Amino acid sequence: MSTTLTDQARPATRGPGRRLLGGLNWLVLRQHRAALITVAVAVVLGSAWMVHQRHQLAGVLDSLGWPDEQPPLPVPGMGRIDLTVTALAMLPVLLGVFLGAPLIAGDQERGTLQLVTTQSVSRRRWLTVKLAWCYGTALLAGTVLSAFFTWLWKPYRTVFPGRWYDPTVFDHTGPVLPALCLFLTAAGVTTGLLVRRLLPAMAITFAFAMAFQIAWEMLRTHLAPSRMYSHPQGGGIREQLTDPYELDRWIGSADGRLYGWGTCNKSTEAASDACLQEHGIVNDVIKYLDFDQMPAMQWTGAGLLLAAAAALTAVTLWRASTKP
Repeated sequence: MSTTLTDQARPATRGPGRRLLGGLNWLVLRQHRAALITVAVAVVLGSAWMVHQRHQLAGVLDSLGWPDEQPPLPVPGMGRIDLTVTALAMLPVLLGVFLGAPLIAGDQERGTLQLVTTQSVSRRRWLTVKLAWCYGTALLAGTVLSAFFTWLWKPYRTVFPGRWYDPTVFDHTGPVLPALCLFLTAAGVTTGLLVRRLLPAMAITFAFAMAFQIAWEMLRTHLAPSRMYSHPQGGGIREQLTDPYELDRWIGSADGRLYGWGTCNKSTEAASDACLQEHGIVNDVIKYLDFDQMPAMQWTGAGLLLAAAAALTAVTLWRASTKP
């Protein structure tokens, strides 16, 4: 009597817990248990560390009289948050390299995928179960750590080392971190499928993740329509805005014409004043994004990342199901 892969994956003794993870689920979980346990431990330790940091930060700010008194910046003890930010920035990269890239490349290199094709379980079903566990782990890790970091940042954002538009905050709060984790994990899976060798797939995934960080930095400012703000020269630009991120700056005339910021930067004050009068320049004008646009920007960015991850997953399933 032949033995199928499903039979091999089924435990001999079925306890209450085993019934929930029988067949392919149990096999995939056992195959990748080291990676899944590592991610789980990292999430627990990271969450506990951020709880400790918030408690510590609250104590420091209370001792400095905040919020009634503005504490000196940077706030003493805030330097440790840099370690947290660095770890969160590396999380999507590490998931892509060590969880995504080996998922299929490892099976191809060891011949596991070839074994699967000889059993009663189809390649599509095998990959679907593996992708579900892989993506679920990446999403859960990103969501939990993002929730704790948002909880750490939001009450103290006015004294936090990073502003809302900095990658240290924007990429690690709200839906962006889980979306980044899922996208780079999917990129790693697709890379592993195409490269078919474990170490090259991991190296290429790491290089892609580094390049993507640069592209994401450039894309971030285009996730919401910019705003224009004009005010008389000499007044404070930021006083009437929540927390603006300045994209560009001009000087403007009363009839609305804009000139480059350095148009009237002459060698002498008299020459500069004459230039201002000649062009009728009376206003400073800025192009900016404001803090109230942050949620829309984050959800737009997360939506783009999730769509890209879905496209990569479709390519992966198609390629694995139709090619030898």
